[in-house]
Amino acid sequence: MDTTRTIKLNNGVEMPIVGSGAWAPNTPEAQGRVKDWIGSAIKNGFRHIDTAYGYGTEKAVGEAVRASGVPREEIFVTTKLPWNHHDRVRWSFDQSVANLNLGYIDLYLMHFPQVVPYIEGDPDPKNPDGTLQTTDDVSFSESWAEIEKLLETGKVRAIGVSNFSVKNLEKLFETAKITPAVNQVEMHPYLAQNGLREYCRKKGIAITAYTPSGYGIVRSDPLIVSLSKKYGVTPNQVTLAWHLSRDTIIVPKSENSERQKENLTIPVISPEDLEKIWSLDHGRRICNAPDKNGIVCGWSLERLGWDDYRPKTGA
Repeated sequence: MDTTRTIKLNNGVEMPIVGSGAWAPNTPEAQGRVKDWIGSAIKNGFRHIDTAYGYGTEKAVGEAVRASGVPREEIFVTTKLPWNHHDRVRWSFDQSVANLNLGYIDLYLMHFPQVVPYIEGDPDPKNPDGTLQTTDDVSFSESWAEIEKLLETGKVRAIGVSNFSVKNLEKLFETAKITPAVNQVEMHPYLAQNGLREYCRKKGIAITAYTPSGYGIVRSDPLIVSLSKKYGVTPNQVTLAWHLSRDTIIVPKSENSERQKENLTIPVISPEDLEKIWSLDHGRRICNAPDKNGIVCGWSLERLGWDDYRPKTGA
């Protein structure tokens, strides 16, 4: 399967369909390795890097891109507005531009619809009960209006959102002047997001899947394992093939050079076997699973619009 192809966004920008995620734990050791393994990813053929202000890896990503010898315009870089910067969009964007030091950003996403208050030195302030503290002082619609203005700077080529449901996209469209080019969401065979996928298709919004393999939970599913044996590939490659069969942008992350190559070597799965993979969908969130009270990062599933599970019908 061709992993070098691109998806044309609704503003004409071409985005590579396979990218390397750039998340790393917030420790000196993990952060210190980022430049090297992003450099390895570029050397192995990745031309799309997905980072975020909140990951703490923007500077390392920029260093890796500059050191790679690959022309800047050949590498697509995504970064994101953190949830505690909704009231300071332009300042945060300028911070990301400076951190990356690449001249411009290819895609800038609103990382979450949740708004978290800005507290110096504490990006994840907690309530007394341990849940994430959120605020309604600023709405995601207001911060989106500020993101729209960033296009006027000439320092970003496309703008979009992340973790948005149909419900919250509908709310965004009540005031938005520009349709998001991309919606980045958790998506894998256990969470196919059919209703969201169809809605975004009709609106001209491309979907990027994070956690595309579903971690070890999905990779160890008996069906995925059996198909990996049938095709002589890894379970990870089976899940990525399923995504590409439906034109979903994916951003798998690996620090290992051989696994990076694996993420760019994706088999063609027969329609019959793809249909079997569809049967695994049951609306299960793994990366951002709700707590026992149905809360995810300070918001209820209902407020997030994540309680709208739809099976494959018509997908």
